[in-house]
Amino acid sequence: MAKVLIIAGDFVEDYELMVPFQALQAMGHSVDAVCPDKEAGDFVRTAIHDFEGDQTYTEKPGHNFTLNATFSDASESDYDALLIPGGRAPEYLRLNPAVTDMVKAFVASGKPVAAICHGAQILTAAGVIEGKTISAYPACAPEVEAAGGTYADIAIDAAVTDGIFVTAPAWPAHPDWLAQFNVLLN
Repeated sequence: MAKVLIIAGDFVEDYELMVPFQALQAMGHSVDAVCPDKEAGDFVRTAIHDFEGDQTYTEKPGHNFTLNATFSDASESDYDALLIPGGRAPEYLRLNPAVTDMVKAFVASGKPVAAICHGAQILTAAGVIEGKTISAYPACAPEVEAAGGTYADIAIDAAVTDGIFVTAPAWPAHPDWLAQFNVLLN
């Protein structure tokens, strides 16, 4: 089975971190969750984003998620795949050169990369999606296109695979997104 690295940060979307972390383990994969400037045993605060008929998602406090590995100890060579959850965390994680360098290393090695919701912001900042079809939360469509990708305007419960990338618009896509990612992991 695969060893998967998840890069998270404060105000990561609760479901988009917790569900893949647990589901991938249930599938038999090893999963490490890390955050820059935090150690194993530290936690990130999560947020719950929901679709309640407003012009955009609503946000409520989520859980404290305990990290089980240390970002500064993580290396692409130690993992088989990378997963990037959404929420608000990607808007600041994409500004961290160590994060974008990590993403570039996974892509350069041809390893699977899954991103959901605003996680595409990290892919665009890393400059790795040119010529790829990428889904994300619809508000990220201009960023995907500005980075040279083709934005996949798909149902909120769907996902798309293009080469090593598996992307989806939001947490309602978990079944399709994780199933497509798991195909690349096996």
